[in-house]
Amino acid sequence: MLKLWHLPLLFGTGLVAGFVDSIAGGGGLITLPVLLSFGLDPQHALGTNKLQASFGSGSASWHFARAKTVAPKDCTRGVVLSLLGAALGALAVQQIDPSFLRRAIPVLLIGVAIYTMMRPRLGAEDLHPRMERGAFYLTFGLLLGFYDGFFGPGVGTFWTMAFMLGLGFNMTRATGYSKVMNFASNVSSLALFLMGGNVWFAAGLTMGVGQVLGARLGSQMVIARGTKFIRPVFLSVVLALTLKLLYDAYGK
Repeated sequence: MLKLWHLPLLFGTGLVAGFVDSIAGGGGLITLPVLLSFGLDPQHALGTNKLQASFGSGSASWHFARAKTVAPKDCTRGVVLSLLGAALGALAVQQIDPSFLRRAIPVLLIGVAIYTMMRPRLGAEDLHPRMERGAFYLTFGLLLGFYDGFFGPGVGTFWTMAFMLGLGFNMTRATGYSKVMNFASNVSSLALFLMGGNVWFAAGLTMGVGQVLGARLGSQMVIARGTKFIRPVFLSVVLALTLKLLYDAYGK
């Protein structure tokens, strides 16, 4: 049962998570522990998290598109493939033990952090793309969409790196496009959790209101301040996410 004092806690959690996630990803680091602390089983916590996260990624996507950081028509193939990949991932997680990902993903995130720190100019400006756009979305739409539906932590980080390295986007633009793809995979995964009855609507909607406001503030700061603002936040989130996943995988 949702008590009155729970509402400001859930709203504040969504607000902070939406702000952080719209800048660098990793909002699930904040929201999932709070949902689990309410005594939800993992399936309901994940389903409720997808509901509230859909508000945040949707709000951030809208603000990035409104500021012309993102061109919606350029996202069509990526959105479709992310929807498909996330649906496949959400189905697969019900059949396959995801424990191997819990051990592998922190290692990949360490690689992301080291590479970013060693390339101080990474994402400072648009570069020539290394991949054709159709091949890029086919590869990463399915792969990262599947990952988000199957497991999820750090998917925004991986999308941002993919856009910078594959299509040569600057970090501000890559952040905007990553939110659109993340929104697609959130909605696709949410649909499957809804079909399974694994969503706590009262908590998810309360957090969702906070997500909308937090994502608006975060996306506006990204648009106004650019790469110099994103980079330290991005690295901080990557390192925090890595430490959390390392502890979950090896520390318990």
